[in-house]
Amino acid sequence: MIVSGFNIYPNEIEAILAAHPDVIEAAVISIPDEHTGESVKAFITSSNLNLSNDHIIKHCKENLTAYKVPKFIEILNELPNSTVRKILRAELRQREQQ
Repeated sequence: MIVSGFNIYPNEIEAILAAHPDVIEAAVISIPDEHTGESVKAFITSSNLNLSNDHIIKHCKENLTAYKVPKFIEILNELPNSTVRKILRAELRQREQQ
C-alpha cells in the first residue's frame, strides 16, 4: 500500500500489532483516503474484551513511524482464514466495500 507516497508493507504493521499481549491475530489492509491516497486499517482479534482502539493506536505510535499507524482499527471475534490458517485479506477488503 502507498500512504502519502510512502510504501508500507502490511506484514510490518501486523507484526507490531501481534506483539501486543492482548492481540491474538492481526491483518492490515489499505482503504481509500482523500488526503493520503490510501490509509491503513487494521483488523484484530483479542483475548481482552475491554481492549480499546485507543490502546492499540498508542501501542502502534510507540513502535511505528506516524504514517504507518493504522487510522482505523476494528476488533473482530475472528479473522477470515483459509484451511491452512492464512488470513484472507481479500475477504476483509470485500467487507470494507459493503
